[in-house]
Amino acid sequence: MQSIEFRNATVTMVGNLFLPADFSADRYYPAIVCVHPGGGVKEQTAGLYAEKLAAQGFVTLAFDASHQGESGGIPRRLEDPFARVEDIRAAVDYVSTLDFVDADRVGAFGVCAGGGYAIDATKTDRRIKAVGTVSPVDIGATFRRGWDGSLTLQAQLATLDAVAGQRAIEAAGGEIAEVTYVPETPDETTPADLVEAHEYYRTPRAQHPNAENRMLFTSSVTRIFDYDAFAGVEFLTQPVLLVAGSAAGSLWQAENLNKRLPENTELVVVEGAGHVGLYDRPEYVDQAMAALTPFFTATL
Repeated sequence: MQSIEFRNATVTMVGNLFLPADFSADRYYPAIVCVHPGGGVKEQTAGLYAEKLAAQGFVTLAFDASHQGESGGIPRRLEDPFARVEDIRAAVDYVSTLDFVDADRVGAFGVCAGGGYAIDATKTDRRIKAVGTVSPVDIGATFRRGWDGSLTLQAQLATLDAVAGQRAIEAAGGEIAEVTYVPETPDETTPADLVEAHEYYRTPRAQHPNAENRMLFTSSVTRIFDYDAFAGVEFLTQPVLLVAGSAAGSLWQAENLNKRLPENTELVVVEGAGHVGLYDRPEYVDQAMAALTPFFTATL
């Protein structure tokens, strides 16, 4: 693994580049850009899958999103879906120019919201020849409709009212508000996936100092509510692999996308896995890799 930097317009991006064990600078390799979940960093699940895919013969790049982790971008702690998709395009720019990468064999991979971002980037960037995902979600749909897709319109409007009120406070010079990605103190009403997300991000299981579990409230939520990762799926003609857990509350998102893309999409459901279990639990990650490896080998 090598720590690298690349440019995304005026922002300096920081990533980890993984090379196959038998790497030779005289060969040309397929490459996969790996995208972390909302609130995550490259050292967590995206990096885990990047390392495992590199062991299967791919050059892989896991990177921190702009405004987050070690990457640049002001303001900090911004979750901007449109910027995150542009991050992926910039990452493709970078790997495509490496002397040992075959620019005609570049794929994208993402986890959770990173899966949605990877799909969105692939729709309009024809350099990406295939996209694979684990526990994929459209972050916009998640914020609008809730984790299980059941939020009412009234609840959605209440969130937008709260954003409007807070923006007025900040415009008048008040304190800038931040919210958490995952609950800091889950309770009996917290969905099981988000209880495990707390365990993943906020305990030694996968906690990282650069994953602060904070995002700007007004700037992030406004952008997220207006975002649809799966809009315009008619542009997505490249092969798509969706890996999701049978016990995941987010499974509805992968199932809905699979129905909309019947000709070029495969949905693999890992029995017993929740949304976050696929991030790092060996028994589930191994099953995800058993689908991802042949998928990317065949398509790249």
